[in-house]
Amino acid sequence: MAYDEYLADRIRQSLKEKRTIFTELKMMGGLCFKVDNKMLCGIHIDKKYGDSLLMARIGEDAYKTAIKNEHCLPMDFTGRPMRGYIFVTPEGFDNENDLSHYLDLCLAFNPLAKASKSKKKK
Repeated sequence: MAYDEYLADRIRQSLKEKRTIFTELKMMGGLCFKVDNKMLCGIHIDKKYGDSLLMARIGEDAYKTAIKNEHCLPMDFTGRPMRGYIFVTPEGFDNENDLSHYLDLCLAFNPLAKASKSKKKK
């Protein structure tokens, strides 16, 4: 199962409307959107949940509020939640205002986020 192309198009359109310069990176069957070479958000296919989820890097402060939303889940690839990241179920980004809200949280945190260290090629 591939990631949700319709959701990818919605994210692209929203970021363009926000005049955000971004890149995309396909990762493990999903898609990651990056701003300033840092992960902003992405689409993850969750086998347990059975659908594409929005991955959002919102930071620890916004996480405390967002995780209380019934449509937000801890982002836990390894069984241990990643700090400052959430998954949003499809019901949580069903309309454009909701999707825009999560992208705004991601964009607000992005300048504070640290970029991953590049791996050196051998």
